[in-house]
Amino acid sequence: MKVFELKGQKRTEFGKKATKAFRKQDVVPCVIYGKGAETVHFSATTPDLRKLIYTGDTHVVRLDLEGDMYDLIMQEIQFNPVTDKVVHLDFLLAKADEPVKIELPVKTVGLSEGVKAGGVLNVLMRRLKVKGLIADMPEVLEVDVTDLKIGKTIKCSELNFNNLQVLNPKDAIICNVSASRAAKTAAVDEKTKK
Repeated sequence: MKVFELKGQKRTEFGKKATKAFRKQDVVPCVIYGKGAETVHFSATTPDLRKLIYTGDTHVVRLDLEGDMYDLIMQEIQFNPVTDKVVHLDFLLAKADEPVKIELPVKTVGLSEGVKAGGVLNVLMRRLKVKGLIADMPEVLEVDVTDLKIGKTIKCSELNFNNLQVLNPKDAIICNVSASRAAKTAAVDEKTKK
């Protein structure tokens, strides 16, 4: 899993007035939560956070908080509804021996039989929620579509990743192959010849 390096400053002032002052300085208030851990309040600059937020990748955030190091998973982002600026971030403390829940991007691999026959591969779920240890988390979840024929689907219940549990509903469809307009026309032409 990719690692994102971030520097932050500890926060000692709280409330609306302090938060407003932070945001005027282009700084975002953040919080670290963790099971059995003390809640930590800090702030980070908007330009640094932008590189973390506006990416399709999932990262472990390695936070340098005035010399203290934390490994974190981004949990929640709050945006201003009018300006769309980031106003708050929540992070979860990632411990090496405790499983975490995280969404990872899906990547299809292989050339499906249905696509070879003129069908179209439709990826319906671009991310899957999984549970496991940070050390076992890959950068992407690879879904092999080689045997997928026209009209067939791959569901969450069919997936198996080493040391990871898929948390999405078992009947949720990740991808399918549908007949393209050209394939449908060819099938109609074939029937009319007979």
